Amino acid sequence: MSESSSENLLSSVGHSTQETEFYTPYPPGYEKGRTRYVVVLGTVMSGLGKGIFSASLAKILKDKGLRVAPIKMEGYLNIDSGTLNPFRHGEVFVLDDGMETDMDLGTYERMLDENLRGRNFTTGGQIFTRILEREREGHYLGRDVQMIPHVTGQVKHTLRELALTTQADVVFVEVGGTVGDYENGYFIEAIRELAYEEGEHSVGIVALTYIMEPRALGEQKSKAAQLGMRQVMQAGLQPHIIACRCPTPVTDKVRQKISMFSNVPLRRVFSMHDVESVYLVPEMLREAGLDREVLSLLNLHERVNQRAEDQARRTWQSFVDRLLEPKEKSVTIAVTGKYAALRDAYASIDKALEHCGVHAQCHIHIQWLDSTEITARNAAEMLKGCHGIIVPGGFGARGAEGKIACVRYARENRVPYLGICLGFQMAVIEYARNVCNLENANTTEFEPNCPHPVIDILPEQKKIEGLGGNMRLGGKDIMLKPDSGVSRLYGGAPSVRLRFRHRYEVEPRYLEILERHGLIFSGHAPNQPIMQMLELPAEVHPYFFATQAHPCLTSRPLAPDPMFLGLVQAALRRAYPQRVFENLIGGKPPTVSPTDRPASLNMS
Repeated sequence: MSESSSENLLSSVGHSTQETEFYTPYPPGYEKGRTRYVVVLGTVMSGLGKGIFSASLAKILKDKGLRVAPIKMEGYLNIDSGTLNPFRHGEVFVLDDGMETDMDLGTYERMLDENLRGRNFTTGGQIFTRILEREREGHYLGRDVQMIPHVTGQVKHTLRELALTTQADVVFVEVGGTVGDYENGYFIEAIRELAYEEGEHSVGIVALTYIMEPRALGEQKSKAAQLGMRQVMQAGLQPHIIACRCPTPVTDKVRQKISMFSNVPLRRVFSMHDVESVYLVPEMLREAGLDREVLSLLNLHERVNQRAEDQARRTWQSFVDRLLEPKEKSVTIAVTGKYAALRDAYASIDKALEHCGVHAQCHIHIQWLDSTEITARNAAEMLKGCHGIIVPGGFGARGAEGKIACVRYARENRVPYLGICLGFQMAVIEYARNVCNLENANTTEFEPNCPHPVIDILPEQKKIEGLGGNMRLGGKDIMLKPDSGVSRLYGGAPSVRLRFRHRYEVEPRYLEILERHGLIFSGHAPNQPIMQMLELPAEVHPYFFATQAHPCLTSRPLAPDPMFLGLVQAALRRAYPQRVFENLIGGKPPTVSPTDRPASLNMS
């Protein structure tokens, strides 16, 4: 059998009894060698910033005119991240197509300014589910299904399918965890096989490692990093680039040691030390020449568009300059949720506020408040000094009364307010109780038999509960009420597309009484009585908005979300009443030009 025929033997070869060790199913139409792969692995410990490094490297290649496609591969057996506790894994990031992923996908979307899809994220659970389904359908032709070649074959098929559907020049593969973990071993083996099958100049291996800097010793130590590199090589992978994470710049002496024990040229051993913002990382990579090294490794120099890179680099640098400028104004925004002890649980809110801080040229201090500790009695004390309040999303009754107390404080004291998802529902409940006098109004999520269920699962969602799909997930269109405050925030657009992750809605039979008492539902689902945005009139409150959606998920460094930006502008007007600021409500909408867009993220 020739090499080409053996390599292209698919699992669907019919009833042939001929067997081959070159079991590697290629998607129909896949052209081997066209797409290159950059694989980012971790050593020593997790949480080193593989996603930040991978996204930054992908960005500078995209700036050169190349088409890039990232994928995050997680070893856990969950099908997606939707059921994971934020305390264990950070926030659940929802893609436009409804896939629930981990927070690294948010990093990729913000850095690349792209909407990703479910194909950009996979888990061990997804891989094994596909294999077991195929086995039950007889696709393996009677062979015993094994980790090698079938599991590794499915991993390779997933990567090649992404390459084919996106027509990417470079697929960036981030493998979760660290090399040596049991749960990602089959991913690592699949990468080794992929590099062998795709051929020379097709796969580049990047290893992130950690350089320890014990305070008692006063010097950097590289032994753990050396052992981490040994594990990578024992897995059959030769690193091409090594990124060394460290609080301070890695010394030449340490880089030389890493280079010697990993067979990686010194010019490809990169110091990825802490910087003020992750927006500085792309330029760090460029200055270290890693973009040129990757182009040489993958033989991609001829695909570069130099003019596109020059423009993109100037534009990004202008944002970074604005980010680093000293800010003379400062506002405090309270984020009141039950996961406030873990900043990563609200990572997208944190980033959205940072985007707005650069655009509004002010420093935003986020005051993280645990809603389980807030009551009607202490809300004023807890929120004292805040210029704006955000009540974020969440599930479950714990901390809900604290959130309602925050809503009431914001409404009665005219503090700028933004409710997100559950924060939208809490605003409806607070208004029903304290303005409409609907005693003990609540949501059936918390009180199934409450006298006034102003929030409930709607009948059309109950019908599909048996299918396990009664969650509204992903991007949905919102029809905006003409001349409303939210319509003006979005530049007068008749509709806006935002992302959702919730089950419960405003009960339609309570709409009349809520609106009669002054609450404005300014956004709803197309052709359905599903309320998705609310506000109070400008003459009643300077800034009181809430949405069932999660606008923080689509806020980008170069294009801050208007609802968040409006909150920050309102907070500035409260903090500096003597100053004149742009009036986003009733005035001109926020505009973002190619040379006047903010950028902000925190590296440390």
